[in-house]
Amino acid sequence: MYFTPPSYIPQLPLQPPDSVPIHDFLFGNGDKYGRHPVAASKPPFTCGITGKSYSVEEVAERIELLARALAAELGWQVNAGKPIDKMIGVFTLNSIDAPTVSWAAHRLSGVSCPISPAYSPAELARQLKVAGCKALFTCLPLLDVALEGAAAAGIPRSRVYLIEVPLKSMKGKEPLPRFKQVDDLISEGASMAPLEALQWTEGQGARQPAFLCSSSGSSGLPVSSTESLLLSNIAYASTRQKNVMLSHRNIIAAIIQRATYESTYRGTDPEMCLCGLPQSHAYALIVITHASLYRGDGVVVLQGFDLQETLQTIQDFRLERLWLVPSMIVAMTKAAAIVRKYDLSSVKITAFGASPLSREVIEVYSGLVPDCKIIQGYGLTESGAIITFGNADDVVHGSCGSLYPGYEARLIDEDGRDIEKHGQPGELLVRSPSIMLGYFNNDAATREALTEDGWLRTGDLGEFRITPNGHDHFFMVERVKELIKVRGLQVAPAEIENFLMQHPAVADISVIPVPDESSDELPKAFIVKTPAFKTADEDALREELHSLVDNTFAAHKRLAAGIEFVDSLPKTASGKTQRKVLKERVKALLEAKKMAVEAARKKAPVVIQVFEFDSDQSDDDCSDGGSDDTFE
Repeated sequence: MYFTPPSYIPQLPLQPPDSVPIHDFLFGNGDKYGRHPVAASKPPFTCGITGKSYSVEEVAERIELLARALAAELGWQVNAGKPIDKMIGVFTLNSIDAPTVSWAAHRLSGVSCPISPAYSPAELARQLKVAGCKALFTCLPLLDVALEGAAAAGIPRSRVYLIEVPLKSMKGKEPLPRFKQVDDLISEGASMAPLEALQWTEGQGARQPAFLCSSSGSSGLPVSSTESLLLSNIAYASTRQKNVMLSHRNIIAAIIQRATYESTYRGTDPEMCLCGLPQSHAYALIVITHASLYRGDGVVVLQGFDLQETLQTIQDFRLERLWLVPSMIVAMTKAAAIVRKYDLSSVKITAFGASPLSREVIEVYSGLVPDCKIIQGYGLTESGAIITFGNADDVVHGSCGSLYPGYEARLIDEDGRDIEKHGQPGELLVRSPSIMLGYFNNDAATREALTEDGWLRTGDLGEFRITPNGHDHFFMVERVKELIKVRGLQVAPAEIENFLMQHPAVADISVIPVPDESSDELPKAFIVKTPAFKTADEDALREELHSLVDNTFAAHKRLAAGIEFVDSLPKTASGKTQRKVLKERVKALLEAKKMAVEAARKKAPVVIQVFEFDSDQSDDDCSDGGSDDTFE
């Protein structure tokens, strides 16, 4: 059975062009492809700290001038050389210039590799090597890490360039004259001859990568210093990352899909929206940065999530749409007194993804931002970001929304058979013009993820339900690989997590499996306490939480492997908890414990116990089973 978008969602107004680079689609012939008129568009990107911004025309000019300078700096020609050999790394905090850098590479028929700003020097070096980056764009706060990583990857200092970020983010550092900044390159480009036009062949935009993005789960966000095991395992996780190749047509398709979907509930007037999520991640890179520009929207850029800074930005710029992840929303609900000090009346839409929110959290948030619709989305880097999304006129709690236009979906059971009815869970497979080309230099992983006829195996367990309004909605159940198997019975971590998140002591939680000889696996919870419970008695709190779970769920869903309180949980750039990092921590602890027991056993002296018995019975009598003094 194929699942498709509801009938009220229009079909794509045009087939995504396959021979046009992204920057031409957005800035060149954009009006031809339905882009919002430039004259009526808001400035694409505005710094939330300084207020600095560029108009659409200014961004287009900066792309062209920067491309000229890069061609001279790197010896690249517009229509010569393989695109994959013209790869730049973009390792920076959020900036209004970061997209321009990527588009300048595209102008030279090159490829951009966005890299998580949370990377260590070793992780950065590995990514630069794997991608084959020839130059690196970074920012002053990350320069030390960037230089160490670049050196290890063989990139000379002369090919490390600086992107401007607000002084507040520089932590007292001053720009170094020996490193060229983006504005320096643009100034140089202004005095250079114009570049020749791109001469793409038919279908080149569908074949040629535009971005090389790390798949979700491959990059960690910093955790507390007390969690050293988690930090060490983030590096372990990054060694297994996969790099997703997204073509120009993939990105263009995702842009058109969002615009078409939203046409059902929003007018043509541009809006102001927030980008505090990492621009290195597909969520911010595609959904916020590219698709908003096409709609004529203005994006206010912050370097991360600071609660009061974010609230001040919403108030000052009268933001209408917030792109968030659940941890940000939870933080706002648990600091309600602070949130109420700000005027958030402009906010009409809060969109989130990564993981679900409980009904209680949504109710509290709705009280803080009363005129706002809260909609949830679902997607993968491999899908070009969004697969399903909520609609402001069709909100259903717990739903990830409906399929984007241009998508078709299937659900399959454990035996690979298609599920033929609604309300029955299975692994989600999707097909769309936004689906990735494949994984870079990893044919085996590509074959595992993509079928020969173009279906992407998401690895996610979910079901389609017909809601009371008669529309198909997708409900996420769990990652197939994250289901916990207890004596043959399945436990969905999200079910327990959502339940315990309602407790006032729980700020964040992740439930993972722990290997067990008798039960196969047992659930274990890692919990971050809210500030109000930081000094609470952990034994008493642990007992209380255990009791709640035990009295609510079946026996196999109990947290039999325990509850552990931690300062923070490892996160991906999109805000998802890295369960595999926690699993590796547990695995390491179990192995260490096993080794300690084995070492103690080998070192322990051999003790022979001698028992003397006074008995009138013979050994034969004892073996006959008639005496109580028998031992085994």
